[in-house]
Amino acid sequence: MTHRTPPTAGIAQQLVPFGQHPQRWERERARAARDGHVCGDAGCDPVLIRERTRWGWADWTVSVDGSLPDRPYRVAVFAPTATRTQRLGLRWLARRPGRRIEIGAVPVRTSTIVTAILSVVVATAAALHAVPLSIVLSAAALATMLVEHLPDRLDDRAGENIRIVEDEAACRYLQRLSALHTGIVQTAAGSDHYEIRRAVEIGHHQLFDAADLLRRHDTLSVSAELIARERLMVQLASQVIQQSGLVCSRSRR
Repeated sequence: MTHRTPPTAGIAQQLVPFGQHPQRWERERARAARDGHVCGDAGCDPVLIRERTRWGWADWTVSVDGSLPDRPYRVAVFAPTATRTQRLGLRWLARRPGRRIEIGAVPVRTSTIVTAILSVVVATAAALHAVPLSIVLSAAALATMLVEHLPDRLDDRAGENIRIVEDEAACRYLQRLSALHTGIVQTAAGSDHYEIRRAVEIGHHQLFDAADLLRRHDTLSVSAELIARERLMVQLASQVIQQSGLVCSRSRR
C-alpha cells in the first residue's frame, strides 16, 4: 500500500512569512530595525515587509520584539486572466512601497525630494550654459510632479486587475487558502502534465474569487462558500500530489 503525504502536512510552513526561506524574513526584519522604522507606540503606522509571490503578495507586520506575525496585514491577489501587459502592471504594483517623509503636515515621497534637489542642480548648470530659465523651471517642475503623482496613477490602473484585502478575519482565511495554493504551485513546478498545470490555474482562480468575495462581504455572511472553496483547494492539492507521484513513477520505468 502506498502512503502519500496529506496535502495539509506542509501548510504550517507556508503560513509564516517567506515560507521555506525564513532567512529572508530575518534579513528584511533586521533591515527595518536597522533603519529605525520599527515603532511600538499605538500611534505609529505599522512597518510592513512585502512578500511577493506568483499569485500576488502579502504584507507582514514587523513587531518590536522580533516575533513572527501570526497573519498578514494585507493580502493581494492578481487576476489569473491578466494579459502580459496587465501582468507587467501588476508587478509594478507589487513593488516595494515607496517611503514618504512628513514635510509640515504633507507626506512627500523621498523620490520626489531627491528629484527636486537634482532639478535644482540641473537648473543651476543649465543657467550657466545660457539655457532659458523658463524652460529649465518648467522641466524641473514637470519632473517633480511626475515622480510624485505618476506612481499613484499607475497603481490605480493596475489595481483594476487585483483584489486587495485588509480585514483581519479575511486575511486569516486567505492566508490558509494561499498556503494551500503555494503548495500546489511548488509541487507542480517544472511539470508540463496537463492535469497538474490545470490544477494550478483552478487554484489561482479560487484564490482570486475568494479575495473578490471577501472584499465585498465579511467572512460570517459567506462562510459556507468560503468553506467550500477551502475544501476544493485541499482536493486540488491532493490531486496534484497524486498526479506528480504517478508522473515520477512512470518516468522511472
